[in-house]
Amino acid sequence: MEFRHFRYASIRSKLSLLALTCFSTLALAQQAIGPVTGKDVVYQILTDRFYDGDSTNNIPTGSPSQIFDGTGSDLKLYQGGDFQGIIDKIPYLKNMGVTAVWISAPYANRDEPIIDYQSGGGQMVWSSYHGYHVSNYYRTNAHFGDMKDFTDMVNALHNEGIKVVIDFVSNHSSRWQNPTNSFAAENGKLYEPDRDGNGNFVFDGNGNPVDLNSDGSSDNLIADPNGTTNPGWFHSIGDRGSDSSRFGYRYRDLGSLADFTHELPEVVAYLEGAATFWKGKGIDGYRHDATLHMNPAFAKGFRDAIDSAPGGAVTHFGEFFIGKPDPKYGEYESFPDRTGINNLDFEYFRTLTNVIGNGSQNMQDLASFYQYTDNDYAYENQTVTFIDNHDVPRFLRVNSDQRSLDVALALTLTSRGIPNIYYGTEQYVNGHDSSENGGRVFMQTDTSFSQTTRAYKIIQKLSALRQQNDALAYGQTSILYSSADVLVMSRKFYDKQVIIAVNRSPYNSYTVPALSTSMAAGTYTDVLTAELGGSSVSVSGGQLASFQLSQQEVNVWSYDPSLGTAPKIGDMQSTIGRSGNQVKLFGTGLDGALQVKFDTTNATVVANDYHSATVTIPAVAAGSRSVSVVKGGVTSNTFAFEVLSDDQNQMIFHVVAYTQPGEQVYVVGNVPELGNWDPAKALDAFHNPNPSEWWKWFLPVSVPKGTNVQFKYIIKDSMGNVTWESGANRSASSSATASGVVDLPLHTFQ
Repeated sequence: MEFRHFRYASIRSKLSLLALTCFSTLALAQQAIGPVTGKDVVYQILTDRFYDGDSTNNIPTGSPSQIFDGTGSDLKLYQGGDFQGIIDKIPYLKNMGVTAVWISAPYANRDEPIIDYQSGGGQMVWSSYHGYHVSNYYRTNAHFGDMKDFTDMVNALHNEGIKVVIDFVSNHSSRWQNPTNSFAAENGKLYEPDRDGNGNFVFDGNGNPVDLNSDGSSDNLIADPNGTTNPGWFHSIGDRGSDSSRFGYRYRDLGSLADFTHELPEVVAYLEGAATFWKGKGIDGYRHDATLHMNPAFAKGFRDAIDSAPGGAVTHFGEFFIGKPDPKYGEYESFPDRTGINNLDFEYFRTLTNVIGNGSQNMQDLASFYQYTDNDYAYENQTVTFIDNHDVPRFLRVNSDQRSLDVALALTLTSRGIPNIYYGTEQYVNGHDSSENGGRVFMQTDTSFSQTTRAYKIIQKLSALRQQNDALAYGQTSILYSSADVLVMSRKFYDKQVIIAVNRSPYNSYTVPALSTSMAAGTYTDVLTAELGGSSVSVSGGQLASFQLSQQEVNVWSYDPSLGTAPKIGDMQSTIGRSGNQVKLFGTGLDGALQVKFDTTNATVVANDYHSATVTIPAVAAGSRSVSVVKGGVTSNTFAFEVLSDDQNQMIFHVVAYTQPGEQVYVVGNVPELGNWDPAKALDAFHNPNPSEWWKWFLPVSVPKGTNVQFKYIIKDSMGNVTWESGANRSASSSATASGVVDLPLHTFQ
């Protein structure tokens, strides 16, 4: 495929865009209870690896027995965990303090042996237990249960106040070439259910696809990267390999997985339809897989389509996987601003791994991390923090000391952001080896579900504190004291405050001097009740008295006065939306008669209580707007919210520009999505996919549909200096279709 000009208009789907609008009749629609906030503790479950609640689905009809193990020995194969298993363990989750679960992608995956050929002639057989090899977005993974089992699980979790986030993969289907067999054609096929005469999918009363045309299957091929059915739905330009460019990450294959063409209108419509289908099941949010590898213009419109569907804005966070240090850090920290999809906080993970895990950094580096990310992250309280997950080794593979894991857990549960606990961490699971797959143990056979481990109790106690004291959910982080081994920090939301004092050293004790504080005079007891050696501390005359920290001691002291009736905004879980969308504000004093303003324009208040308010974004000019609450003549603090001009689709810009080393090409224009002519708001640089024609650049950009935009190309150097092209403003009209794409002709920088 040639990337000089994205000429996708010539690629035609078998289906019209109208037919791609999917209606799930009798599909068991539910009601969300989310979104996930800083008050929550998320528990990440690999559904197949948690608990087997229904053995009848271990080897579903038609599934080869070769890809099922069930003993927890061969972690490349299915083990038997399912939706019913999650239901069975709800009491365990609830008592731990879990208020949200992030589960594996619930839809059907490729169900065949995946063979890796070894250099010695042997074979390794894998399965798609993890959920990252989609085959049909509109049916459940039969190994996990059917649609009724899924909605039963959602209802059961919701009934206990536990929110549901699903993993969602919109970057790729399954492996289409086998890199261990000379890249021979393999799979990558995408299927869908039968449709009725109106082009709508058909489901039975339990929400499962039916064989409407009596051809023996309810699966129909919709796209095949190796065949003749919509091969253009995939980029098909091969593995990224050593290509470390942004183009390589976004357009080449990730591990030979068939990479979707996000610049094709039919693909955009299909993926948006699939995502909103699952929103209709009552889920509370999405964890977006492989956001590092996505076209951000697609990602922004994708999130917008989901949040604009019935039910209002939900939670979005994604896997922008970076190392530390990483030249992609600038892309990483700006991705939430560009798309509205928050990040899994890999910068936090790497820092904490280095500070508490391998010791390559010290506590002053952790203090620095809190400070520089406070500047770099626009909404640091919305990042999802973690000490390990399914893509990295278990913490105990880095540091086998359980007490160090406890210290890392306590820090994560009190740090800014939304803490995510990887299943089994509370049982000190260390995996079969140091690979990510080795950490994906079958919890049912690998360990117990004890509710008495110290890690379990730490999560339990600090989850309760997150829900009680708004300082942990919404507060600013201040460093009160740091040394190589010791960190004392404050989380503060108005008068509410939590102070955390940590000594990471297993060898030395330290004396911390008296520190200034705004906490009221009195004696404060460690919220962890000495689980990690903590004790009480006294405050008098604005001073926190000097105290001792023994080896690996953690103290958490909470000051939680009432903030009264005056309105105070702590957060808005959605930070981007368009007029007519419903969004939620969180904080205190949000009950009663109040006005919610976007700048000076009143929003319609749909529902409210003391801690939250649901509002409809009013018709205001697009761009950054200050949201405030007025109640009883008192005006709250403000929160920055980006109002979109309209439904988002894509415009692909192309330009010939002869740049110098260190220079990059950008586009700016007259709509907020193009920065309103502000070069500082042009955050995504153009790509150059062909080094032999290094002067030819392109970039897909998210723009409002049906809009005539004025624009110019600019060049920025490494110092931030800007060169504008000369001549009159350029102009182009975006597609009138929500999922449309306009591919502009090749321009020359003037």
